Amino acid sequence: MTEPRTSFGSGATYAGSGVSIQAGEDAVERIKPFAGKTARPEVMDGIGGFASLFRLPVEKYRDPILASSSDGVGTKSAIAQAMETHNTIGIDLVAMVVDDLVACGAEPLFLQDYIACGKIDPEKISTIVAGIADGCLQAGCSLVGGETAEHPGLMAPDDYDLASTAVGVVEAEAILGPDRVRPGDVVIGMSSSGVHSNGYSLIRHVLLDINRLPLDGHVEEFGRSLGEELLEPCRIYSKVCLALAQEADVHAFAHITGGGLAGNLARVIPVGLQAQLDRRAWTPLPVFGYIAGRGRVPKVEMEKTFNMGIGMVAVLHAEDSDRALAMLTAKHIPAWVLGTVEKADRDAERVVLSGDHPRF
Repeated sequence: MTEPRTSFGSGATYAGSGVSIQAGEDAVERIKPFAGKTARPEVMDGIGGFASLFRLPVEKYRDPILASSSDGVGTKSAIAQAMETHNTIGIDLVAMVVDDLVACGAEPLFLQDYIACGKIDPEKISTIVAGIADGCLQAGCSLVGGETAEHPGLMAPDDYDLASTAVGVVEAEAILGPDRVRPGDVVIGMSSSGVHSNGYSLIRHVLLDINRLPLDGHVEEFGRSLGEELLEPCRIYSKVCLALAQEADVHAFAHITGGGLAGNLARVIPVGLQAQLDRRAWTPLPVFGYIAGRGRVPKVEMEKTFNMGIGMVAVLHAEDSDRALAMLTAKHIPAWVLGTVEKADRDAERVVLSGDHPRF
C-alpha cells in the first residue's frame, strides 16, 4: 500500500492567499512612535508584546473601580475611505469610548484598538493610528496596543473598519449616574463639533444615494467641501468633564451618541423624575439642517438619530450652573442651560423637549 505523500514544496502560501506578514510587521514598526507619545507613567511596556501591562497606582485611591467601554466609528469610515483622508478617523474612535467612560466619572487610563482591513497598507495604517494617538493625547490616556487584521476575500483591499476598548478608573464614592440626580438639577448641554460618529448610514443614504452629492463639492453653508464637513472629528470631552466634576456638584453626564439627546439623557434620569428641555436654548449646527432639508427627514427622526449640536450633557446642582458655564466657556466649549429636572409620574417620559430650534 502506498502512503499518501505530503509536499512542502512550492505550494500555497499565506502571502498567496492575500495576507502579508511583512506588511503587518512594517505597520507595527510605524505605529510604535505614535503609541510612545501617549505613554502615561503607569505603562510598563511598549507595542509588540503579547499583552499590554499597566500598573494601577492603587495607593492613589481608597476604593478604585475599573470601568471599560468598547465601540467603533460605524460607517463614518466609509466617508474617510471615499475621501482618502485617514488622519482624523482615529480621533473619532477614541472619542466614542473615552466619553462613555467619563459619563460615569471615570478617568480614561488606556486604550487598545482593532483595525480590520482587506489589505494592510503600512502607510495608511500608521496614519489611522496617528489619529488614534492624537485622540488619546486629547483624552489623557495611553494607547497601549491593539491588533491589525488582514481579511482578504472578506473585505475589499481598500476597506477598513475600526473598533477599540478603553479602560478607566473611578473612586466608588465618586461614580456618577441616575442615583445622584435630584429634582431641581440643571441640565447643561455642551456643543458638539459636528455630526460626530453616529447616523452616517442615514447621511450616506440621503446625501450620496438619493441626492448624489459629490463629497469634494464645496458647500456654501459649511465654507468647505461636504466630505470635509462630514469628517470633522468628534469633540473629546473627557478632560473637561473630569475637571468640571472637580469644580461643581455634577450628578451625571450623558454622552450624546446614537439615540440622540433624549435617548441618551434618559439613561441617567431615574424613575419618577423628568428632564424638561427647551429646544430654543441652542441652535443646531448647519449640517443638521442640510441633512434634514435634502432628505425631508422628519424632526423626530433627526432627533433620535443625531446629536443635533449637543455632544455631552451635564446634570448638576442648580447653584453650580453659572460656575459650570463659565468654566466651559474658558475651555472654549460653547454650552447652554437646556432645562431642569423635575418630579414626574413613575411612567412619565424621562426626557421631554419643547419649543422649536431657532433658524432650523
